[in-house]
Amino acid sequence: MGCSVGCRTRLNFGKALSKVSVCFTMVVIFTYFFYCLTGLCDSAPRQMFDHHTVNRDYDISDRTYDNLRPSARLYPHQPGAPTPWNRTDTSTGAALHLADEQVAKLQWVEGGLLPQEIPESTKENLAANGIPVSNTFESKKFPQAIIIGVKKGGTRALLEFLRIHPDVRAVGAEPHFFDRFYEKGLEWYRNLMPRTLEGQITMEKTPSYFVTKEAPRRLCTMNCHTKLIVVVRDPVTRAISDYTQTLSKQPGLPSFQSLALKNTSTGLVDTSWSAVRIGLYAKHLENWLQHFPLSHFLFVSGERLVSDPAGEMGRVQDFLGLKRVVSDKHFYFNQTKGFPCLKKPEGSSRPRCLGKSKGRPHPQISPEVLQRLRDFYRPFNLRFSRMTGQDFGWD
Repeated sequence: MGCSVGCRTRLNFGKALSKVSVCFTMVVIFTYFFYCLTGLCDSAPRQMFDHHTVNRDYDISDRTYDNLRPSARLYPHQPGAPTPWNRTDTSTGAALHLADEQVAKLQWVEGGLLPQEIPESTKENLAANGIPVSNTFESKKFPQAIIIGVKKGGTRALLEFLRIHPDVRAVGAEPHFFDRFYEKGLEWYRNLMPRTLEGQITMEKTPSYFVTKEAPRRLCTMNCHTKLIVVVRDPVTRAISDYTQTLSKQPGLPSFQSLALKNTSTGLVDTSWSAVRIGLYAKHLENWLQHFPLSHFLFVSGERLVSDPAGEMGRVQDFLGLKRVVSDKHFYFNQTKGFPCLKKPEGSSRPRCLGKSKGRPHPQISPEVLQRLRDFYRPFNLRFSRMTGQDFGWD
């Protein structure tokens, strides 16, 4: 009996010891695999730059920065996070270092660092160590050229024609930064711009800039070398077109004659009405010439943009320093609308014409009122022609 009890005790103890040994072995094996997997991940090459998380709002001009930028996962968006911008090129053994003032130009963006500007000294340093320097990234830039006027002169047509060119990127909507939203700041304005590659031109159009007193000074504050395009049209026809557009939105608008003339008996023209005032091109140009030289302007004929769009577009492309890509082959004349449209682009089912708001039929205006307006504008037109050195053929 005693032996039987002792044997059972030893047997139970052996089973318990066996279970403990199995558990311990499993823990050891699990730990071993865990550390093996961790070591494998650590030894694998890490991608130092995630192309899918690039904020394209910033100008990145060197592919080298792809390698220098630490992953956003390693350095989260927090003040005081480390910036390991020291690196040794394995092929040459040369140490690459970004100075403190260069690092200061970097900015936290969406959880990671992105360079806003690459100093020339850094480019030279990288190139000297055999690291290629190229700009393959899009970025948002301030416009190098702006269509500043005039309303109902053909600015929308010009912008759409320019968009055919592969080296032109333009904002669709009118930003109205220099006349309405200047207090929002230049960064707000820049962020409205489309992304462009090196060699492409950023453009925008806001026709009211030409008649806004503060616009030339404000624009020059941004860049006094900006190229300025003004599309002008016979001021009498332009005023009627302006009135027609307003009438479509406000059917109860008074007659054109009552708005254009202060007194129908004297025939005195009311220059306080914006539709009349916009046509005083010479006075508006004088304001702009206080801040920009005449060589920075191109004056496009709204009439010739209709009768000879390819010819006017040739002048525009030359002014912008672009290859003449937009030509006769891109246009056809739409008899219904009365102005040229773009032929069917590749991949499109139909040609591209401006919206139905363009080409509206004008109301009938009495010949007496038209003659009074032509007499009123004649001296201003003559002065504008002398200032620009162009004959626009207006009576």
